[in-house]
Amino acid sequence: MQNNMVTRSSISNGMQDPGHLRSFNINDDVNWIDISDDWDTCQKHSLTFIDLFSGAGGISSGFEMAGYKGIYGLDNYDAAVKTYSKNFDHPIFNGDILQKKVKQNFIRHVHESLDGRRVNVMTGGFPCQGFSLAGNRVVTDPRNSLYVDMLEIVDELKPDFVVMENVVGLRSMLGGKVELSIINDYERKGYEVNVTTLNSADYHVPQKRKRVIFIANRIGAINYHPEPLLQEKDYRTIRSAIEDLIHEEENVEFNHVFTKHSGEMKKRIGAVKEGSSLYSNYSDSWKKSPWERPSSTIKENHGGVNLHPRISRTLTAREMARIQSFPDHFIFEGSKSKQLVQIGNAVPPLMAKAIGLAIRKTHDQKYQ
Repeated sequence: MQNNMVTRSSISNGMQDPGHLRSFNINDDVNWIDISDDWDTCQKHSLTFIDLFSGAGGISSGFEMAGYKGIYGLDNYDAAVKTYSKNFDHPIFNGDILQKKVKQNFIRHVHESLDGRRVNVMTGGFPCQGFSLAGNRVVTDPRNSLYVDMLEIVDELKPDFVVMENVVGLRSMLGGKVELSIINDYERKGYEVNVTTLNSADYHVPQKRKRVIFIANRIGAINYHPEPLLQEKDYRTIRSAIEDLIHEEENVEFNHVFTKHSGEMKKRIGAVKEGSSLYSNYSDSWKKSPWERPSSTIKENHGGVNLHPRISRTLTAREMARIQSFPDHFIFEGSKSKQLVQIGNAVPPLMAKAIGLAIRKTHDQKYQ
């Protein structure tokens, strides 16, 4: 099988690869693989996945695009659970796995759904605010016990692969010791781990959104991260994603509902320059990203969502979903504010698709 792989040693030896250098720490021990041949032609595969802390289903949507079969989602945010149930054929478990009985019931339901099959991939984005140091040892406090619960579920179900997604800031927490601790914890469970930072814009998402991605496997294979598909000059723009919605009428069923701004607020929004924010003390909310560039990170920040570059209002939920790379048939449930939370918290499906395709190549290379 042919692959295009770049490792830390080859980068350090001076290989010129600006596309990769753009996205990850030069000290990362990372294996890149070319997924471009499968991007538009991937077929259904027998590989299964479970999506912990799934939210509305950004990762699940991407893995289904990559040909995987979903087994279960898990979340305890009611609006997200309703959205997930609406958009996927496989079930989602609504419950708080901090409760031992809930966790045990979830594991039992997964075993029943698998009906003897293996869990190929388990994904999850755990909270990271609860890490601290006790001497030279990284410990977790109750705010971050979900990380421990995920590790316990991994140990029980023993998936072939684990994908963990988190904010880039995790990498510098406690001087890098948190990242090292995560790697060590999974190695003790029998997993080989590789980690790097991916930028969603590299994978046809019209948004610059960087996330740290851990990929681990227990089958003795090489962990591949997906090689970027686009050079920066070819990134998709906001215009390419939402221009056709400018004249679209409001449509509740399509999640395309306008915020009702006052006349004064419309004037203030209209005066904001592209690349700037409405409020000087907020750099990541009420921001108007340039029309001809990818969006800044889409997030729901207490109502301070991104501004439309061409209309004096904030983006609708559907426009945010487009910029996150959700397909139009993906419909979000709940009030508008809850829709925005779900979209802002999601992993862009096309970035998840890229990760899923890289893992498919790892699996097929191992078992072909």
